[in-house]
Amino acid sequence: MKREPGKEGIRWLKQAERDLDDARYTFAGERYNLVCFLSQQAAEKAVKAFLYLSGEERVLGHSVADLLTRASSLNHAFITVSRARTLDLYYIPTRYPNGIPGGLPYEAFDREEGEKALTLATAVIDLVKKMFTD
Repeated sequence: MKREPGKEGIRWLKQAERDLDDARYTFAGERYNLVCFLSQQAAEKAVKAFLYLSGEERVLGHSVADLLTRASSLNHAFITVSRARTLDLYYIPTRYPNGIPGGLPYEAFDREEGEKALTLATAVIDLVKKMFTD
């Protein structure tokens, strides 16, 4: 069964927005490693939403950098959020004790790191939302 690009894109965008909301909620609880991870997830899902909207039928991968490269080839506006590529740094180390040599994820990430992650994810989602309304 072939999915409708707009509907599939909206599903991914809604989940991206929810992940960002969860990241903000987690920020209030000072769980900064999870804020960073959820921000990465939100940006990943938002870019996937755009790719589905653009007609892609299967969007695989978890790298925000790779997804942004694909999205940029379809719409140059994604260059404005290229700094969001750094969210990939939060995919593994924020969750696994062996992702941080000699440390623990909950100890390694601070408020400043969480704020940066939220800002980057918000920029990606805002850009994608604009593309859904244009």
